[in-house]
Parts: sequence; structure tokens; C-alpha cells
Amino acid sequence: MANFGPKDIKKLREMTDAGMMDCKKALTEADGDMDKAVAWLRDQGMGAAAKKAGKVAAEGAIGVKVEGKKAVIVEINSQTDFVAQNEKFLAVMSDVVNHAFDNSLADAEAINASTINGEPFAEYLSQQIATIGEKLVVRRAALINADENTAVNGYVHSNSQNGVIIEAKCDSAATAEAMTPVLKEIAMHAAAMSPSTLSFKDFDADFVAEETKGRIIAIEKENEELVRLGKTLKNVPQYISMSQLTEEVMAAAEAVLKAELTAEGKPEKIWDRILPGKIARFIADNTTLDQEQCLLDQNFVMDDSKTVLEYVQEKAKTAGGSAEIVHFIRLEVGEGIEVVEEDFAAEVAAQMG
Repeated sequence: MANFGPKDIKKLREMTDAGMMDCKKALTEADGDMDKAVAWLRDQGMGAAAKKAGKVAAEGAIGVKVEGKKAVIVEINSQTDFVAQNEKFLAVMSDVVNHAFDNSLADAEAINASTINGEPFAEYLSQQIATIGEKLVVRRAALINADENTAVNGYVHSNSQNGVIIEAKCDSAATAEAMTPVLKEIAMHAAAMSPSTLSFKDFDADFVAEETKGRIIAIEKENEELVRLGKTLKNVPQYISMSQLTEEVMAAAEAVLKAELTAEGKPEKIWDRILPGKIARFIADNTTLDQEQCLLDQNFVMDDSKTVLEYVQEKAKTAGGSAEIVHFIRLEVGEGIEVVEEDFAAEVAAQMG
């Protein structure tokens, strides 16, 4: 009969972070003596860092560094948000971000395959894991390394949960210098508004078609409820992206608007003052996907009378030149990580059986 039970395994696991079956074996070898079990695990080389590999690291932080024409962004994951806020973790983040910046490491694979402070990065990270007491993962990273005619900037939110780096091609080095602080504003906007892509030109046609169908169905169902409540119905859009507004579509829309003006008795000589606004409204009503997901088409948070594209163009013109945002990377901690809830009691019971 073993001189220990599930509670002892749980306690040893919490003390050492060794695997459950290793803890069970250690307690068996030590005849239930906790101190001897800890010593046995240590003697077997079952250190904390090695045993954290199976843990899901879904919390963490984003780090950004920008200097001159160069910017890096790094996501480091931890198992808890508490650890991601402590000084040791922040020191690791600083080390890794500076390492990526200084060595122009373009992604997480390059960082993880690199040498830092004269040792393999994997060994460095294992030491940090053992010190901090949680699994750490350098999961994602990106680099911008631009020329003198490119403006570069970045932003990391105060809680370090999301960050952005961004670049804009300019007509001259002088314009690039003037646009650098503007890009800080755009990076802050992107951090807050979560665009998924730069422009509607990036969308796949099948994705847009499926989104259109889904949104129309959703609005039609919503309108059924509004009818029941006697409230104003929502407009059901024909389209949701500029990628769908071909020359033929726009020509047809303009013909409909002209027919409406005729029916309203508006004289043709004043149409040129009315039509542009109506066409702009048609485009706004039929590009909701772009407005939600495309950085350049979103209303700028600091001046919502303009899109991000319009704001950038205006600032570049004021600086005496031109600028075009060509690339941005936005990272948010834990995006795409599936966290599975563990039932420790059931796991122990199954293994003890």
C-alpha cells in the first residue's frame, strides 16, 4: 500500500512543477516522504524548466523598440498574467527585444535559433524559466528595417497586451522625418481599433462573398425583430467592401441616384452639387467590412471626420510631400492560442486507478 495519495501528488507537483507521473514515481521511491521525493526528482534532473514544456503559455506581454528607421515587436507568452507583470519577466522582455533589434532578427524562429550572450537562446530561455517559475515562449516577432525615405514608428499599449509597428514610404527623407510622429498616432489607432489588414485589396474574393452573405442574413433577421417591435429597419447592404464596387456597380448606383433626383423634381443643373454626397454615402453604406478591418479605411480615432488614409495624406501634404502606409504589424497577447481547462482531480484519479 502506497504511503501517499492524490493530495500528496498534487502538493509535490506544485512544489516542483514536475510531471504528475514523475511525482507519483518520486513518492513511490521515497515511500511517501515529501523531502526525499523532492530530492529524488532533483537527482533525476527533473528541473522546473524542463517540466514546464507541457503547460499552455497564453498570457504574457508585447514589447516594441523603435530607433531611427528600425523597429521590432516581440510577443513573449507566460502561463499567468501575474508573472507577465513582474520585474524578472520584464527584464527578459527587455533582453529579448534588444537582442532582436541589435541583430535584426525578423521573426520568432530567428530569435529562438539565435545565440544570446554567448549561449544558445534555448539555454538562455530555460534559465529564465527556472528563475521565474513558469513556462515562457517567444511566440511571434517582426522587424522593420527601412531606408531614409521611409517613416517608421511603433506603439505598445500601457498594459503591454498589444502593440504595433508601422512604416510609410515617403517622397523624401524630409517628409519621412515629418511623418514619423504621425505614424506614432496611427500605431496608437491600430492598437485600439484592431485592424486585421492594411487595405481592402488584401481581401480574398471568397472571404468577401461569404462575409456579405452572412451579414445580409444577420441584418434581415435583426429586421424581423425590429418589425415586431415597430422600430426603424436597418439598411440591408448590397455590398460590404470596395473590392465589390466595380465600375459597373458604381455606374448602376449613379443611375439609380439620378433617377431618384428626377423623381424628387431636382433640376439637373444642380445634380453636380448633390450627387457627390450621395455617391459617398452609397460607398460608406457598402464598405462596412473595410471600415471594420482595413487600417486605411477606418475612421481615425483622433479625428473621425477623416479616414486613416485621408489623415496621412493630409499630414504629408502639409509637410510638403507625399506618404503611403505600406506595412504594419499588430500583435495581441495570446491571439489564436486555445487554452484547455484541466481537471486535475480527474487526471490524478485516472492515473491512481
